[in-house]
Amino acid sequence: MTMKQQELYNVIESLPEELSIKVIDYIEYLKFTYSLAKAPSNLIVKNDKELLTKLQEGMKDTEEGKVCSIEEAFAEVNKILSE
Repeated sequence: MTMKQQELYNVIESLPEELSIKVIDYIEYLKFTYSLAKAPSNLIVKNDKELLTKLQEGMKDTEEGKVCSIEEAFAEVNKILSE
């Protein structure tokens, strides 16, 4: 554990339970927004219409056999998140 991580741990550990839960939630939010900023734009869904379009495209790709294995999908996600 780095010194900064230890410092963060100590601060969170010293907080009341209710506040530490809020801090952890905020950290999760920061991780999510950071990952979202790094994700390719074609993977981001901005609204209901775009979600429907992407789902329809996915169903078409599945019907046409243009799919990858679960392992390949997770490997790609891990690659994106680790950049």
